[in-house]
Amino acid sequence: MKQWSFYTAKEIRPQGWLLRQLEIQARGLSGHLHKVWPDIRDSAWIGGKREGWERVPYWLDGFIPLAFLLRDKEMIAVVKKNVDAILAAQQPDGWICPCPENKRSRYDTWAVQLISKTLTVYYECSGDSRIPQVLYRVLKNYYDLLSGGKIRLFRWAQSRWFETFIALDFLYDTYGEDWIKDLARILKQQGYDYRRAVEAWKKPRHVWLRKTHIVNIAMMLKSEAVSCGLLAEPYTDLAETLRTVLDRYNGTAFEGFTGDEVLSGIDPTRGTELCAVVEQMYSYERLFACTGDRKWAERLEVLAFNALPATLSEDMWTHQYVQMVNQIACKRTMLMAPFSTNGPRAHLFGLEPNFGCCTANFSQGWPKFALSAFMHRDDTILNAVMLPCELRDNGILIRLETDYPFRNTTRYTVDADRAFTLEVRIPSFAENLKIDGVPAPAENARFAIAPGHTEISISFDVSPAFAARPNGLSAVRMGSLLFSVPVEYDKKMYEYVRRGVERKYPYCDYEFLPKTPWNYAFAAPALTVERSGSGEIPFSQASPPVTVTAQMQRIPWGLKFPYRSVCRKTPKSGAPVGPEQTVTLIPYGCAKLRMTEMPQLYR
Repeated sequence: MKQWSFYTAKEIRPQGWLLRQLEIQARGLSGHLHKVWPDIRDSAWIGGKREGWERVPYWLDGFIPLAFLLRDKEMIAVVKKNVDAILAAQQPDGWICPCPENKRSRYDTWAVQLISKTLTVYYECSGDSRIPQVLYRVLKNYYDLLSGGKIRLFRWAQSRWFETFIALDFLYDTYGEDWIKDLARILKQQGYDYRRAVEAWKKPRHVWLRKTHIVNIAMMLKSEAVSCGLLAEPYTDLAETLRTVLDRYNGTAFEGFTGDEVLSGIDPTRGTELCAVVEQMYSYERLFACTGDRKWAERLEVLAFNALPATLSEDMWTHQYVQMVNQIACKRTMLMAPFSTNGPRAHLFGLEPNFGCCTANFSQGWPKFALSAFMHRDDTILNAVMLPCELRDNGILIRLETDYPFRNTTRYTVDADRAFTLEVRIPSFAENLKIDGVPAPAENARFAIAPGHTEISISFDVSPAFAARPNGLSAVRMGSLLFSVPVEYDKKMYEYVRRGVERKYPYCDYEFLPKTPWNYAFAAPALTVERSGSGEIPFSQASPPVTVTAQMQRIPWGLKFPYRSVCRKTPKSGAPVGPEQTVTLIPYGCAKLRMTEMPQLYR
């Protein structure tokens, strides 16, 4: 199986709405976390006394590609300062984590796996010549400790063993030594086999278990794709087999899974953790590169255009720990939380509204998605996701101008000093595809590019339609975009200090309190589209880039007992309590409060 290779931040330059989104991220929490959050600013990774496990590697995993994609000198200097501090603390035997030697056997080496992956990302972005040897020493030490029985995989390292393969693949390509394959086999042997967990996924118990933990599962989906090469095992599309079970019993309208810490069943008022969203995106990026199967790229788009922006505030200074598909309020509950194992603040927008893992980890979502726009293999360059950007590849310049997914037109301007093949992934839902104005079949388009200047235009239509959801509910989809009834809201701000962590504007906590109706049902099948294009804030609730209008009626939906800010899983009744009215639906990613899955009264 011949894989596609990713380009790096040196070769891809975001443009258009994608550049604006990355700039918002840099101006928000991602770009300032090292200044305001003690777990980064004062981390043991860089000589401080705070957390010395996953949070700095998590943050750098997203901050590094963000800095290099934006070519921001100040951010790149921050990257180098932090990486230099980490490298300076590496021990003579190769150990790199902030843990004394006499405690290594009790240290969860998930941190070893994660920092190895993060340093690989750094090398791809920076070309820092120190990194290959640093990684060699880190992982050779890991191999020596594991093969000698001095440590074993347990807890998170056992659940996430496959994450090590991002660095292992790079290391084997660089050095080609047999111990790397031996380490790969040890990791799989000591790691958890998620095929054993399938029955537990079918009937969520709402008990905290690693085998049903949503982030572990989101990471796991890529496990076969990233490990089968070094393990010399056949690729069986295990991800599809497992994803099918997950979707059937825990699926959401945005093609993720419910997981308010652990898998939570089919219920649009259950939460989905932000860490799971960005990790599922990364899994799909790797799955597509491994297989070239466009189903993974399309699923990636759905997550990126819906679930990711929905759970981040528009200025990206705050985020939710969990989002809900039907989310009528983000308000603290006075009784037990409405989630499986999360607390009553988990769906507030804030600095670290439940646990700090998402605070550290969410930064990877947009930058790694941007790096998935173009891939290459032999003499073929593939436009995997239609994102506005430029690609510069040794004498080849491709400019991709588009407002996709808000408008379905793309324009490619190519200047090349050599011949190559340009392939464009066409979404399976494309209708009336035209290339340079000429009708074409809705399949991947291939162009033989000659040296010189070439221009190509691609356009297609996408129709809105109802997608059936469980429990007799429906959602509106148009291509990769999911649509919701937006609920207008007031924001209530909370500034405070807890456990030495200050929440202060703009990175404080916010409740979003509804002030417009939400209890709707679809009253007629007609759906009408209006497009205005993306603005300065691409996913803006006040100025959405595209809308769908529908005929709707209010119904007695009701609240989930005993909560006053969570709607029922399904409505109390479908009997209308008001006349038909025209309601404007907006992209799910634009609506912070929303109703997405609703009944159809006319069926």
